[in-house]
Amino acid sequence: MESKVEIRRLLDIMPASGRMFCKIVSKPEQSKVIDAAFPLPWNTDRPIYINFDLWRRLSKPQRDLLLLRTVSWLTGIKWFQADIYQGVAIAGLLGGLVEFSQSDAVGVVVAGGLTAIAVVRIWRKNRSQESELNADAAAIKIALRRGYAEAEAAQNLLSAIEAVAKIEGHPSLNFTELIRCQNLRAIAGLSAVGVPENLYENDL
Repeated sequence: MESKVEIRRLLDIMPASGRMFCKIVSKPEQSKVIDAAFPLPWNTDRPIYINFDLWRRLSKPQRDLLLLRTVSWLTGIKWFQADIYQGVAIAGLLGGLVEFSQSDAVGVVVAGGLTAIAVVRIWRKNRSQESELNADAAAIKIALRRGYAEAEAAQNLLSAIEAVAKIEGHPSLNFTELIRCQNLRAIAGLSAVGVPENLYENDL
């Protein structure tokens, strides 16, 4: 597999938002098939690292869904959007600046604490099982526009997760991967049991 040719092909199947923020980088020295660091607020670029020696061991549909899923996860991470936690973080930061300018040590500590709590909450939400499941669902929706049927896309993503674990030498899937696989089996029509609704609530 020629990495440059494959990169061009993968860029073609990406959604426009993915091409804006995500860059595919060949990284033959990494042990993972595909990897992407959790993007921090100040990171404008969101690189996706692929070991093409391992990547070629996946089928084309598996590669497509795995790439779309990674792009969906990266573009789904929102640090700045209108919700209560972002509001608390901003209010705490502004309050801290005001208190600092007035040399109010207690006020600075309180405002800083509020900001820290809100930032941790945002961090946890973006790294939750819900965000992982949402990324799978978003990848399947994009795959529908690329000619895949919903069940077919879910089955290919499911098999990609399992194949990557074998390629990377993992003895078993982790808990989040097991949850994702069960959800994908339900979408693919391979299982009547999906993910319980309260999983989302407990995860938050």
